[in-house]
Amino acid sequence: MDSSDISFYKDSLEYIKKVQGSAGDIPWEKNKKLDPWDHIESAMGLSVGGFVEESKRAFLWLKENQQADGSWYSEYIDGEPSVFRKETNFVAYISTGLWHYYLITEDKIFLQEMFPTISKSIEFVLSLQVEAGDIYWAVEEGKNPLDDSLITGSSSIYKSLECAFAIYNLLGECNIHIKSAMESLKDSINNNPDRYDRNWESKSRYSMDWYYPVLCGIYNDTKGIERIRTKWKNFIVEGKGCKCVEEEPWVTVAESSELVLTLVKLNLLEEALDLFNSLHQWKDKSDGLYWTGYVYTDQKFWPIEKPTWTAGAVILAADSLFKFSPGNVLFSTDWSEVDSN
Repeated sequence: MDSSDISFYKDSLEYIKKVQGSAGDIPWEKNKKLDPWDHIESAMGLSVGGFVEESKRAFLWLKENQQADGSWYSEYIDGEPSVFRKETNFVAYISTGLWHYYLITEDKIFLQEMFPTISKSIEFVLSLQVEAGDIYWAVEEGKNPLDDSLITGSSSIYKSLECAFAIYNLLGECNIHIKSAMESLKDSINNNPDRYDRNWESKSRYSMDWYYPVLCGIYNDTKGIERIRTKWKNFIVEGKGCKCVEEEPWVTVAESSELVLTLVKLNLLEEALDLFNSLHQWKDKSDGLYWTGYVYTDQKFWPIEKPTWTAGAVILAADSLFKFSPGNVLFSTDWSEVDSN
C-alpha cells in the first residue's frame, strides 16, 4: 500500500478512535495516562483522517475539564487528575489544535463555542510570562511557578499564540496583547538564551530543542536551514530516523515525524520524504501501529508501547507531504501574518 494514500494510515486512525473514551478523552493507550498536549495531537490526527466528530469530542473534553484559571493538569488517568502540575505549553496547545480543526472543517460556529475556553487558556499562559519575555514552563497546584523556561515548550507556545492570534482575528476579538506577547517570547528565545535551562542541565542534547524553534517559526527559513544542517549528523541515523537524545542509540517515530514537518516548512522536501519513508519499518506488522521508538544497537523496540500521539504525529507528517487535508499548511504558514477574515 502506498504511504501517499490516506488509507495507509487506516489502522492508526482506527486505533485512536478505539482508544478514545466515551467522554472524548484520548489517553496514550487504552486505560493509560492522558496529557493535554498529546490528547490534542491525537485529535489533530483524527481531523486529518476525516473523523471530525471524534476530534470535536476531544476538544469538548478539554472544555469540560478546564480549571477555573484556564489551565489543565499535566496528567489524567480515567478522566481524573493524577499529576497536579500545570504546564504552559500543554495549556497553550488547544489553540493550535482548534485552528487546525478550523482549517479542515471551516466550522466557525464551533470556534465561537470554544472561544471562552481558548481565551481562558491564553490568559493562563500569558500570566506566566515574565518581563524578560520567557514563559515559566509550569506551576504546581497551590505553589509559585517553577523557575525555569524551556526552548521546546516555549517554541510550541509561540506557535499556539500565533494560532490563537488567527482565531481572535477571525472572530473579531482584540488580539494586540497576543501579538505583543509573541514578539517578546520570540526575542527572548533568539537573544536571551540564558533565560532557558537556567536551573538545570541544558536540554540541547534533545532533538526537539534542535528543530522545534524552526518548526514553530522562532527562526526565519535561512537561519532554520542553517540550524538543521549544522546538527543533522548529530541526530539523524540514515535509514532509521531521528534520535530523541543525541548520545542515545534510539530513534523515535514522533520526533522523526515532527522533523518531517520542519523539513516541509523549509521546503527541504527530498530530505523530508526520505526521513518519512524510513519510519514505516517501525510499524508492527500484526496491527499496523507504530512503536514509540527503536534501540538500534539492541535491535529492540522501546518502550513497549504504541501511543495514540505517535500515530497522530505520523498522520500530521503525512498530511504535510501528501496534502490529505487543508490542515497540511498549519506549520508552514505564519498565521499572525495572514488575514483570516
